[in-house]
Amino acid sequence: MGDSTDIKWLPEPEDKDYPAAQSYLSLLHNETETIGLVKKLKDARVTQFKAKDIFRASGLSLLGVSNSHVEKDQKKVKEGKALSPLLLVRDPQNGKVVVADGYHRLCAVYSFDEDALIPCKIV
Repeated sequence: MGDSTDIKWLPEPEDKDYPAAQSYLSLLHNETETIGLVKKLKDARVTQFKAKDIFRASGLSLLGVSNSHVEKDQKKVKEGKALSPLLLVRDPQNGKVVVADGYHRLCAVYSFDEDALIPCKIV
């Protein structure tokens, strides 16, 4: 950690991120709620939070750097390719933030800099 690698970001999430988020959220919510959350994510503005704060709020554990998806995203960072912002959903009932899409990107970025500001949409 603490690598001075410049992490680049796309201005908006990629179109493919929304179906991925919908697939994951459909495990947690009924179809109507899931569709509504994805619509809200599409309409939300991009904001940013530190990688370490997203981890703390989500309660997720850090995937090891040997995870193939994390490795792929680390390679993108090293090659100067822009990553897609994360899609996050607040779960006030459980006091957590759900990473609807971008868990591997979050882990990859954290491996470079836990204080990195990560663009995301949050609802």
